[in-house]
Amino acid sequence: MARTDWDSRNLPDLTGKTYLVTGATRGLGYFGCEQLAAAGAHVVLTGRNPNRLVDAKSAVKRSSPDATVETLLLDTSNMGSVRAAAATVRARGRLDGLLLNAGVVHPPKQRQTVGGHELVFATNVLGHFALAGELLKPLAAARGRMVWVGSMSTSIWAHLPTDPELVEGYTPWRAYVQSKAATTSLALEADKRLRAHGVPVQSLVAHPGYSTSGRTRGVRGVNEPSRLTRFVDNLQAPITQSKEQGAWALVRALVDPRADGGAMYGPALIARGEPRVATPARRTRRSELGADLWRACETATHVRWPFDRARRAAS
Repeated sequence: MARTDWDSRNLPDLTGKTYLVTGATRGLGYFGCEQLAAAGAHVVLTGRNPNRLVDAKSAVKRSSPDATVETLLLDTSNMGSVRAAAATVRARGRLDGLLLNAGVVHPPKQRQTVGGHELVFATNVLGHFALAGELLKPLAAARGRMVWVGSMSTSIWAHLPTDPELVEGYTPWRAYVQSKAATTSLALEADKRLRAHGVPVQSLVAHPGYSTSGRTRGVRGVNEPSRLTRFVDNLQAPITQSKEQGAWALVRALVDPRADGGAMYGPALIARGEPRVATPARRTRRSELGADLWRACETATHVRWPFDRARRAAS
């Protein structure tokens, strides 16, 4: 298979692999799970709503009756929930990949805090930083991979996340874009640190382009857009794609054996299309930004990634 040859509708055989997906009950996370399960992987669907987890698991099983899936409660805005979920995963054994997808896509109009941290940053960034650190040892033992979910919006946003908690100047748009700039920068910083410590885990970033629920097939209990939503989303058809297609870049970053740590994947036409190697926004590639965000996440979560122990777990 040439590097440019990738068929998102015909993934490599993933039998024997285990992947955990955050935010698996809706949208990109659900369709990523569906695609992984159809390729034979064992998939751990996580989410904060137990009823939605039941619906998502049932939907995956309807799509792939032979799929092996399990569910796990996880709220990435809650450090206690993150630690509890990580402990459960560590006790269950093998872990080949983490898809760090959960997030607040439509932030509240007014700044809200959870656990003392701004809600969007806590959910989209801090929880994933902590989860990846807590699961670094099993990932290293499997020589696995983590994928952080970015956004094409970071390429049109001029400001750096120097105030990631948005103590001043909060707006919903800024909260969302800053969180995605932070996840992209942290993905790149993580790969640098993993390489420097000799830990055989790759860190990548992927973005889904402009993917909407109204252009996505209906799935009972998972994706049930209204007629109005379908009408409005289909008006944007030339520049949008379905959530299924948006998940393609995320899944390729997670399972393509030729993908390199530190790479980014996104749709070929930026907003839509087949997944291809992409280029992170220049501002997110600044090493000093990655280092600053790393320290901020360590301080906020009280999680230090166990690089040395992870390296030993892989040996």
